[in-house]
Amino acid sequence: MLTFQRSNIKTFQHYIALNNTSAEFDHVITICRNIFIKKTIDYGTAWRILRPESITDQIFIKAQRIRTLEEKKVSKVGEDIIGEYIGIVNYCVIAMMQLESTPETPAELEAEVVSAMYDEKVKETKDLMFAKNHDYGEAWRDMRISSLTDLILMKLLRVKQIEDNKGQTLVSEGVKANYQDMLNYSVFALIKLNPPA
Repeated sequence: MLTFQRSNIKTFQHYIALNNTSAEFDHVITICRNIFIKKTIDYGTAWRILRPESITDQIFIKAQRIRTLEEKKVSKVGEDIIGEYIGIVNYCVIAMMQLESTPETPAELEAEVVSAMYDEKVKETKDLMFAKNHDYGEAWRDMRISSLTDLILMKLLRVKQIEDNKGQTLVSEGVKANYQDMLNYSVFALIKLNPPA
């Protein structure tokens, strides 16, 4: 009977943790999405001109800047780590949208269409996060933010290699899965940094 009760407590604690993670994930994504949609209204979908390799390089610049800020502890241009992680989240969504675009996809998309596409990519990525959390527990909660930065940089190096190999892999997951992981790592970092709404 005692074992059963302990099992129930553990299950309940896991359920609470997952619900907190879901709410925290949604909070962070709301912040990122609001910025993305406002920029879409301001600039249109100028990002549609970017090739996948260019998007990867943009994410790399942001991740490398985060690492530099983590090491030097000072910014000379006034942008902080939170803003860079938000940028990585949004560029990962752009990358996934671009991967599924075809030559027939218009260069300029309506804000409502972009919003729906954004939500679709985020939902797929959140579902992946919960599947991995089920297997690994919430190990990310015990990780340093700097480790999440390094994981993003590692994923970027993998993506660059896959792109250089023209998308061919032997046993590895594809480019999209790497973008999803980078998005999730960035959300985890933002949860830990606790940006204001």
